[in-house]
Amino acid sequence: MIEDQDGNLIGARIAEDGQWRFPHNDVVPEKFRQCIIQFEDKNFYSHPGIDFLAICRATYQNLKAGHIVSGGSTLTMQVIRLSRKGQGRTFFEKFIEMIFATRLEMITPKEQILAYYSSNAPFGGNVVGLDAAAWRYYGRSPQHLSWAESATLAVLPNAPSLIFPGKNHQLLLAKRNRLLDKLLDQGIIDPMTCEISKEEPLPQKPLRLPNIAPHLHNLVIAQNKGKRIRTTIDRHLQEKCNEIIKNHHFQLKFNEIHNAAAIVIEVETGNILAYVGNTTDSKEHGNDVDVIQAPRSTGSILKPLLYASMLSDGDLLPNTLVDDIPTKIAGYSPKNYNLKYSGVVPASKALSRSLNVPIIRMLQNYGLQKFHHRLQKLNLSTINKPADHYGLTIILGGAESSLWDITNVFTNFSRTLNHFERYNGQYNLHDYRTHNYLADAELPEEKLEDFNNISAASIYLTYKALVEVNRPDNEVNWKYFSGNQKIAWKTGTSFGFRDAWAVGTTPDYVVGVWVGNADGEGRPGLTGINSAAPILFDIFDLLPNDNWFPLPFDELAKVPICRKSGMRAGENCEPVDSVYVQKSGLKTAPCKYHQLIHTDQSGYRVNSNCEDVENMLHKKYFVLQPVQEWYYKSTDPTYIKLPPYRSDCQDLESKPLQLIYPEHNALIYIPLEISGKKGKVVFEAAHRKQSTTLFWHVDNSYVGSTKGIHEMGLNIEAGEHLLTVVDEMGNSITRKFTIVDQGE
Repeated sequence: MIEDQDGNLIGARIAEDGQWRFPHNDVVPEKFRQCIIQFEDKNFYSHPGIDFLAICRATYQNLKAGHIVSGGSTLTMQVIRLSRKGQGRTFFEKFIEMIFATRLEMITPKEQILAYYSSNAPFGGNVVGLDAAAWRYYGRSPQHLSWAESATLAVLPNAPSLIFPGKNHQLLLAKRNRLLDKLLDQGIIDPMTCEISKEEPLPQKPLRLPNIAPHLHNLVIAQNKGKRIRTTIDRHLQEKCNEIIKNHHFQLKFNEIHNAAAIVIEVETGNILAYVGNTTDSKEHGNDVDVIQAPRSTGSILKPLLYASMLSDGDLLPNTLVDDIPTKIAGYSPKNYNLKYSGVVPASKALSRSLNVPIIRMLQNYGLQKFHHRLQKLNLSTINKPADHYGLTIILGGAESSLWDITNVFTNFSRTLNHFERYNGQYNLHDYRTHNYLADAELPEEKLEDFNNISAASIYLTYKALVEVNRPDNEVNWKYFSGNQKIAWKTGTSFGFRDAWAVGTTPDYVVGVWVGNADGEGRPGLTGINSAAPILFDIFDLLPNDNWFPLPFDELAKVPICRKSGMRAGENCEPVDSVYVQKSGLKTAPCKYHQLIHTDQSGYRVNSNCEDVENMLHKKYFVLQPVQEWYYKSTDPTYIKLPPYRSDCQDLESKPLQLIYPEHNALIYIPLEISGKKGKVVFEAAHRKQSTTLFWHVDNSYVGSTKGIHEMGLNIEAGEHLLTVVDEMGNSITRKFTIVDQGE
């Protein structure tokens, strides 16, 4: 059986022999104690285990009746009988019970003997022990039973095979009421209590026991079979989370989405406050599976870990620009979820907007092996294959992890950040530990070191980015309401819409949600933002509002940062902001995007070959590469393109022309149209000067020109080819590529 943090029953499982038998309980409630003593053994506290007067009276009654009508056994003797199952009711056996009862009285306190009896007496049918009987017949613990209910249970062990709730109703009622009268005669209850108690109805049939955390119960049973376990579960919160999952599942199942799970963890202790392992309305859709423990494709849920790792190692600053352009790496072409590009994007925005292309480029720069090693240090136990097995797709769902492990990482991060000031800038190694569901578990001793895994500053800056993740539609205006709390959160959606994730944290709590189908079937619209996030925020609405995480000042430095590039400000940067960044980031390179551009009085670019230096004007420009610029200018209307060179000046620009597609030595498969005919291959290029005309050649043969939008669709035969693109000023670029027929 499992209890919540306050000792209330939240789940029990029947024993292997088919008996409802709870673990031994040393506590006997006062009402039941009075009832059982008055009914079974009124001299319990005065005899030495044998009541000779009762035995004599029983012997006389049996001889007079000609058969056994009374046993004369004390409660102590009945405890001995319960411990010696299968023995016959003979005079010799009675003599053995008397000897053992005397010995038991010599070494055991009376209250403990009474507890032995209460925990092992039969209460009808397959119910054994007072605790099980109270829950099966009245749906609550024995401490909360009334006098009438306690009296009913006190008379049941006397004849459990004959007197069963729901049967022999009048006989049971008469026995109970006689016991209530006896309690009145002894002054234990008053006349009004006796009269009211007699009006209480008898139980009609056994009740279902509480089962509000069945999947956690399975987890507990694995290592604590047959025990009474007090868990860390908050019963009220657990019931509310069950209700939230049930309500959302009612809507989700119309889209054939049948499974969902949620977990709530207290950051400071790591205690699990709510554990909803799956939906529970049926078993036909794998509802018995504990999804919290099940490995599932991670989608984008690992992106914050890469961002935090790169910050911690000093590989970038929070808003360092990352390329967001069409990308192909060793045959792999990642795409953003909206199939659009921004040219360049701040790393924090790439995280908060969950853009795939910039994140893949960040992972490539950071190193796959390095990131894989970091994940293992963070105890993501199911990512256990070599890094090359996953490749760069590890960051987009190419690996599997569990809701247990993912929320564990966020809990450890939050705990580390909360404790940074407490430990004066040091780290407690034991702040990185797994969740706990046992109420009596002790926190590990502190073990302080100067650094551990991810720096507190990097965690803070990661959470700062995650606060900006766009919330679901019903949460979009959260900033305008004082009651809504700040939450660092992230969603994830696996390939094929099979898994929807949402994980969020405040300083005090971490909540994790998974939605999908246990059998892996994907469904349209099954995304983290649409399916999992609404559940996440409904659960956070149940939790107290928190203050935000404290700034880890010892690991932060206020430095001038280029507002446009997010890099350390160089001499040509403007505007410049003074912001806090992690100290490890001070080794990053200064801004490379701002350049000092020289123009004449008319605004044309010039150089010393065509203009006197004294006549030049000098202006600082934010300069992107042609491909970056091509996409960026559509997202930032304030972007100012470089002015053209004056006609008499030599164009010293190194790369005004770039090919977007194809990559060098690319293998291109000819697409098939709906009609079944071979389609065209579309080539793309970018030029810094949009109005420039580009001239396209394949295998040294002219095939056409483009102006403005530089895309060229061509029908090309299978085989190796050479693409050459030339602009009006003679700049050219050449690429080799191979067309592969679809039948090859």
